[in-house]
Amino acid sequence: MGKAHFIGTETKSVPSGKLSYAEFLDWADEDTLAEWEDGEVILTSPASLKHQNILLLLGNVLGGFVAWQNLGLIILPPFQMKLPTSGREPDLLFVKTEHLDRLRETFLDGPADLVVEIISPESIERDRQTKFRQYAEGGVPEYWLLDPLQNGAEFYRLNAQGRYEVVGLEAEGKYYPAALPGFWVRPAWLWTDPLPAAQDVLLQVGGQAYLAYLTERLAQQSES
Repeated sequence: MGKAHFIGTETKSVPSGKLSYAEFLDWADEDTLAEWEDGEVILTSPASLKHQNILLLLGNVLGGFVAWQNLGLIILPPFQMKLPTSGREPDLLFVKTEHLDRLRETFLDGPADLVVEIISPESIERDRQTKFRQYAEGGVPEYWLLDPLQNGAEFYRLNAQGRYEVVGLEAEGKYYPAALPGFWVRPAWLWTDPLPAAQDVLLQVGGQAYLAYLTERLAQQSES
């Protein structure tokens, strides 16, 4: 067995030697901060409060938009994405409706349609190099790399050669993701203090159409 990994008040030993992905899932649980790479267990660190606040905003905004447009499913950790040589736990996954058959009880068996990673001090090399390569090779078509350390955001899409190309912002500092038609995000939102409310962001993105959707939902709730 390998070195001890502390979870709460318990001690969990990291297995030595190679593990299959199934063996890794049997060993890990929802409180285990670890990923799987080519048979090896990779330990990760707890996220910062700033990281979690940004993730919560993105989850609520993207989740609200996806539910409104019935586009698929937004998934937050702890939940793994299994690619050919890795089992990673991205900060946010978007899976289109037509790809929901890839979902298993504890992991996504194949690439998500959009992956978001929020960089922390200990994850810089992993997010910018290792995962960058694995996500491209695994066929993740769109990868957002958000850096609260530098207040920076990078948006990548796979090209015809299976390599990531950076996509720049459009007018007014907006990014329009290919995976989410009709949606846009302004990265500057993510670096404000305090962060904007998710509903305020959705009203900016969706405008009168989103307001009409909320009004209809309210009417339906009143009738039930």
